[in-house]
Amino acid sequence: MQEVDAVIARRLSSDVALINQISAYIIHAGGKRMRPKLVLMFANVLGCDSPASRELAAVVEFIHTATLLHDDVVDESAMRRGKKTANALFGNAASVLVGDFLYSRAFQMMVSVERMRVLEVLADATNVIAEGEVLQLMNMHDPDATVESYLRVIRYKTAKLFEASARLGAVLADAPAEVEEACAGYGRALGTAFQLIDDVLDYEGDSQALGKNVGDDLREGKPTLPLLIAMERGSEDERQLIRHAIEHGEVERLPDIVAIVRRTGALEATREAARTEIEAAKKNLSSLPLNKWRELLLEFAAQSVERSF
Repeated sequence: MQEVDAVIARRLSSDVALINQISAYIIHAGGKRMRPKLVLMFANVLGCDSPASRELAAVVEFIHTATLLHDDVVDESAMRRGKKTANALFGNAASVLVGDFLYSRAFQMMVSVERMRVLEVLADATNVIAEGEVLQLMNMHDPDATVESYLRVIRYKTAKLFEASARLGAVLADAPAEVEEACAGYGRALGTAFQLIDDVLDYEGDSQALGKNVGDDLREGKPTLPLLIAMERGSEDERQLIRHAIEHGEVERLPDIVAIVRRTGALEATREAARTEIEAAKKNLSSLPLNKWRELLLEFAAQSVERSF
């Protein structure tokens, strides 16, 4: 990861000072670097330790960072990872344009690897992520959104880049198609579980630990799984309270809504859904070589679901 950070620092360089400033701010804002780690671990579990894996690890971090910059503008977020968002500091226009720079720089780096399959995987992933963003926009402030539509947003918007990151490791190792699919399956399930836990933490964490404001999802009108389950299990009055809050992005009665979400067992049900995804992720590792990297991938999956931030 130190080598990946060196690639990131080198590739961020631009003749435009504001690009350097905003890119460095968001890249070094304390992210978990989960997607780059997946590229490295899957390449290593399959016996491939090459400079290309560091390059592609940096690529997926750039793509992820670009989506964060755009997300925060769309969601009008003011806080991420315990710091002010780039749009709050530098303005929406600069954030969107620097996000575009990171996307285009990522594609320059992809080409340098000179592997058509790499381009296919990442071009597909960025397209699906964009579709996920639009799907989420369509679900905003809609209390009648279904669990299926919510999960589709997660698969597209979050899990797809996890899937692509894991798949890239297999591509670099020239793994057969069935092994590549197993790696992708792990990434997809892990990414789904990761987002489910994020949605839990929006109602049970604290702002300082999370690095964002508790209740942000509700303020943005996002009908996440904890809310959908709480509406299904709650009384008619509770259901109407949550519906109204989603429709209007109201957080004035957030303490009441948190109490409903907890009382109905919606948080634990969502955590259990995440654990189911993690078990699916682990099963995908059975066809991979038994070495320290596979053990690390098992630990990585377990840690991602039993977290508090």
